[in-house]
Order: sequence, then structure tokens, then C-alpha cells
Amino acid sequence: MLAERLDGELLLEDIEENPFLADFYRDSRKYAFQTQIFFLLQRYRQTREVGQIGLFNRVLVADSLFDKDRIFARTNLEEKEFWLYDQLFRLLKSRLTPPDLVIFLQARTEVLLERIRKRGRKYERTIGTRYLEEINRGFNEFFFHYEEAPLLVVNASEIDFVHVPAEFDDLVGRILEMKSGTQYYVPMSSST
Repeated sequence: MLAERLDGELLLEDIEENPFLADFYRDSRKYAFQTQIFFLLQRYRQTREVGQIGLFNRVLVADSLFDKDRIFARTNLEEKEFWLYDQLFRLLKSRLTPPDLVIFLQARTEVLLERIRKRGRKYERTIGTRYLEEINRGFNEFFFHYEEAPLLVVNASEIDFVHVPAEFDDLVGRILEMKSGTQYYVPMSSST
């Protein structure tokens, strides 16, 4: 919706492309490293492509930040695996340009769990509350310290952009006003 409104190009993360993901949800310990390395390299490739598109001054809306995978890796990998992963992550990240704006859709864990269940991906049925709480905590900690680009933190627990056009319009207005720093956005319906 945002890409369409801003007459931009949409870049979606293709998680279905990861050949290890279904195995990871069956046996996370055995397949964590392969899964994370695949995602890291995939996101690097996509982010490099974004940089090429940016050369033509087009608006690009992506559903993922390169750093996202490191949050999952920190939770999923053993200490030595994470050390090796992090060496590769830092090498690749040093070659990337930060985005012009980052929007963090922040939500309570129970809301995230319900949205995952509604999405209905078969292999995600085993995601538990404890695991999702760890990931959610990791995202919150990461964005609390994030300073690489302007950041808009959106309280997304009560948002319904698809069915409440006024909420979407209000958010688009806030996005267009963002210049620098970190700002927090509470949707109209949440603030009443």
C-alpha cells in the first residue's frame, strides 16, 4: 500500500526461497546456522540491488532491513556460530548504504503471534510465545539504539491500515514529514 501511494517500487523479502526454513521450524538447533547464513546472503543481495535502484532516484519500499537477520541470528545461533555469522555480517554491512528512512512496526508479542497464525504458513505453526518474545525483545533493543537513518517507530498493535483508510492516510503524512532522528507514532485509533 505504501509503495503504491508513494508511486514507488516494492521490494519484498522472499522467505519461501530459503530451502532451510521449513527444516529450521522442525529442528531449529540443527538448521539454525544454514537458515541464518542463507537469509544473510539473500538480504545482502537484495540490499545491493536496492542501492542500484536508488541510483535512479526512485522511491523504494522494502519490507526488511539488512540488520533484521542479525536479530534472529543472535537468538537462534550458539555462541561460536554467532561469532562466525557476525564476522560475515560486519563484512557485508560495511559495503552497504543505510536507507533514507526506517519504519519499525512495533507490536505486543501476543498480537504478533495472532498475526502469524492468521497468515497461515504451515511451517510457522510451531512458533511459540517464548521464542517470539525473544525475537520481539531483540527488535525492541535494536531499534532503541538505532541511529543509522531516520527512524519512525509505529505502535502497530492496534493498527488496521487495510480496513481503516484514515489510519493509513495519517501514517503516510507522518512518513512524508520525517526528516531526521527518531520519532514515535501512535495511530489515531490508539490515542483516543
